[in-house]
Amino acid sequence: MKKLISLLLCYFFTFLSKAQNPATGDKPLRIGIAGLTHTHVHWLLGREKKGDIEIVGIAESDTSLAGRYSRQHDFSMRIVYPTLKEMLAKAKPEAVLAFNDIYGHLEVVKQCAPLGVHVMVEKPMAVNLDHAKEMLALATRHNIHLLTNYETTWYGSNEKAFTTLNIEKSIGDIRKMVFYTGHPGPKEIGCNEEFLQWLTDPVLNGGGAITDFGCYGANLSTWLMKGEEPETVTAITQQIKPLLYPKVDDEATIIITYKKAQVIIQASWNWPYNRKEMELYGVTGYVFCRDGKNMLIKSNTEETAKTFIANELPAERNDPFIYFKNVIEGKIKPGAYDLSAAANNELVVKILEAAKHAAKTGQAVVWKEFYK
Repeated sequence: MKKLISLLLCYFFTFLSKAQNPATGDKPLRIGIAGLTHTHVHWLLGREKKGDIEIVGIAESDTSLAGRYSRQHDFSMRIVYPTLKEMLAKAKPEAVLAFNDIYGHLEVVKQCAPLGVHVMVEKPMAVNLDHAKEMLALATRHNIHLLTNYETTWYGSNEKAFTTLNIEKSIGDIRKMVFYTGHPGPKEIGCNEEFLQWLTDPVLNGGGAITDFGCYGANLSTWLMKGEEPETVTAITQQIKPLLYPKVDDEATIIITYKKAQVIIQASWNWPYNRKEMELYGVTGYVFCRDGKNMLIKSNTEETAKTFIANELPAERNDPFIYFKNVIEGKIKPGAYDLSAAANNELVVKILEAAKHAAKTGQAVVWKEFYK
């Protein structure tokens, strides 16, 4: 009888453990981190331990930076390696998350892909189209997942907006999208020096605000338009604060035209507050996303707009790390133009490349001529 009770208790606690975290498997995903200079890494290092992932190695040559983060987030310096090559060889991660400069994303994929190590990079995927194409070719050749992470991917409000527009179809066909993305400036909000060194470099970041925040609108509009290619891309960039940001733009407006819709992306390091907002205008209604959950929706059946609080995303995909794990394990199969997917993010890089060209020349880019 005691043996039977013991077995029942064992079964019960095993069941309870899985029920408390149904989105994860029993075995944590072994992940490595490539670089610590992108401060989005705090999202991962400061994440609650859920048992779904295990950080087995960190590649960072700046021991001062690594030491500072080690003390802040309580990880051992024994898992820190001076190079990505050494980290891959000794820690043997199954997947790598890149928190280095955008120019360095290509090198991460070059080293990881031949080893069969999956990669997720921070937005945008690459500094230019040449880098993006090489990254995608490596991922395809070596059969790895290559995903791109954006903060806005995990907003319940954006998911609700997609449903309202494309599934419920309650605001009619889309006609205009407006994105307000940015903050008062990376120096103004207190970004650390290691981050600023590459974020304000036109080579390492691919641009200033046009890259840093233009990518959000390009990513979301590509998703909402289900991968439709633009007809034209126009852009204007400015250096409103040249003494603070002498090498890159700090203000950018991108206008993208589609066959029956227009997108306006206002990417700025000059907003008076942090913002990632989206407005969708259909033929008969609209959806405003003020942040990750607060919304205003006017459908074609309502006389006035209603406030709406969006639900959080399901547990199996409510942050980049559990999502990445579930994609690798085959529990989630991303659609071709999902927010993290390769095809979407190739289009994002193409839109940004066209926008930078348009800003430089003062002429609109005709998509089919620019990308023959």
